[in-house]
Amino acid sequence: MLPRRMFPTALLFAFGRAVGDMRQGLTLLGVALALWVPATLGIYALEARPNPHLAGVDQSLGQLEGKEVRFGLARTAIFVAGTTGTSTGAVNAAHDSLSPLGGGIALFLMMLGEVSPGGVGSGLYGLLLHALVAVFIAGLMVGRTPEYLGKKVGPRETKLAAFGLLVTPLLVLGFTAWGAAYGASQVGNPGPHGFSEILYAFTSMANNNGSAFAGLAPSPAYAYLGGLVMWLGRFWVIVPVLVLAEALAEGKKVAAGPGTLPTHGLLFGLWLFLVVLLLGALNFFPALALGPVADHLRLYGGW
Repeated sequence: MLPRRMFPTALLFAFGRAVGDMRQGLTLLGVALALWVPATLGIYALEARPNPHLAGVDQSLGQLEGKEVRFGLARTAIFVAGTTGTSTGAVNAAHDSLSPLGGGIALFLMMLGEVSPGGVGSGLYGLLLHALVAVFIAGLMVGRTPEYLGKKVGPRETKLAAFGLLVTPLLVLGFTAWGAAYGASQVGNPGPHGFSEILYAFTSMANNNGSAFAGLAPSPAYAYLGGLVMWLGRFWVIVPVLVLAEALAEGKKVAAGPGTLPTHGLLFGLWLFLVVLLLGALNFFPALALGPVADHLRLYGGW
């Protein structure tokens, strides 16, 4: 549990040292913690809530179906948020047995690009792509050319950052649509939860995670398409990131002026946090509404 968070967290400190300003790395660390801590607490609270269909059973310890009693809810919630906030993929509980919104939080952490704090084999570039987009949006609002770490973020850099952030949503939503239309026969739980299983499968594969909702049965079509999604989700993001790194490295360093947006501190950290959530919500909320949210309403709302 510790190494999978220590390694990407160490990269944030290494980033601060590499750019000569530890405040940059600490700001990114604060954003990562602001994403991970509420997610962990949310999963714990949702799993501690009794299941209305088991009203006659003692549920004082929470919903323990599919979970290790020796770990309990607290360590399960920490592990679930940790494995989906990074691209670890290891599990200590059956994610398919999580409450609808508990599984939805795990899904959303992957959908954000596993940026809390970073993915295995990919590091912190997902968070940096969001930072560049955040700087670009802020530059539009104040009417200045956006800058990040003393380098101008022009049209080319913005397009590369946007492309890197759009690859995963296109893969996840496109192949989930295929699964809902043609691969529903492999779903063990028809309805909103079955849709969540398909959505989770392609989200996990596109983000190089590896965890799964086990109710989705394997088939040759899912295996072949899953391999394609993993390949595209990895390299179609890495390539624009490498081109973007080259473009920023070749750019001339610009001296900070009175109107330069500081990319460290509480204000920028809060702005970056909101941009990460906003981009994730715009891309994936309709799909989450059809899956985990509808499943939650059916379970607790009597639908």
